[in-house]
Amino acid sequence: MPDNINSYINGIRGGDRRTLSKAITLIESSLPGEQKVSGDLLEALLPFTGNAVRLGITGVPGVGKSTFIEALGMYLIGQGLTLAVLAVDPSSSRTGGSIMADKTRMELLSSQSNAFIRPSPSGGTLGGVAGKTREAMLICEAAGYDVIIVETVGVGQSETAVASMVDFFLVLMLAGAGDELQGIKKGVLEIADAVVINKADGDNMKQAERARKEYENALHLLRPSSRIWSPPVMTCSAIEAAGIAEIWSIVMSHREKLTTSGEMDKKRKQQAVDWMWSLVDEALRFRFQKDEAVKNALPEITKNIENGSITPTSAANRLLFFLDNKR
Repeated sequence: MPDNINSYINGIRGGDRRTLSKAITLIESSLPGEQKVSGDLLEALLPFTGNAVRLGITGVPGVGKSTFIEALGMYLIGQGLTLAVLAVDPSSSRTGGSIMADKTRMELLSSQSNAFIRPSPSGGTLGGVAGKTREAMLICEAAGYDVIIVETVGVGQSETAVASMVDFFLVLMLAGAGDELQGIKKGVLEIADAVVINKADGDNMKQAERARKEYENALHLLRPSSRIWSPPVMTCSAIEAAGIAEIWSIVMSHREKLTTSGEMDKKRKQQAVDWMWSLVDEALRFRFQKDEAVKNALPEITKNIENGSITPTSAANRLLFFLDNKR
């Protein structure tokens, strides 16, 4: 094995945070040479992965995700656990740079030696989940972190994307912002393992409890994704750290039940296969867009779609014809 990969492995397994950060930067690289090294590194680290609790957290902007994660993180550290947070920032459409800085939004947690926070720009990836979040999660597991939290921006298809890579998917909701049911989307609730109404404090307590009951009623109308788990609806105040211990207890109860039944193992295996297909789709799309014949024909075909002279179906078939011609 090359010395540079051994250096990464030793640093990651030894708990060196600088090496861990460099390894995640490496896997995020789009340079062909670095992609080869990162692939070899992930293969070498694979035997040391799979032991962490994988927790996904999503919610609309303003729901208090960062405050909630910090409160939960401090609680977990207090329980003697180590924590890695992979926070996916929305990217600027002009510069591609990250807009938010999660470390400045989680000042207390980021100062803890048992916590590792890694903000990564989504780079326009569908659903706001960084393209290499799954790989980063594996590296953090190999580094020995007990809990991996993946935070998403909570827009578009991010809910589905993050649910496809974690053990427990938690949806944060907000009461007192108008119609309590406006944020309920059937697709989100179908994949939620728990719904939590945040900011249940002060004058908002009654509204939070009312929202909890409404979400609970909505969940009863849906078929649970697991035959042995019914998603609970809870309230909490992240700013006061109220309800945090109870939420973690729910996560652990879910893990115990699914592990005992064999569902957890089955779920992770299916996620790995789904991950493979998502990478295949991504690679095929990249190669398709880089094809010279496709690039040359695309402007005219796009213009024809816009002016209505051809249908999108015909346009797609014409573009795919260029690839078929190369076989």
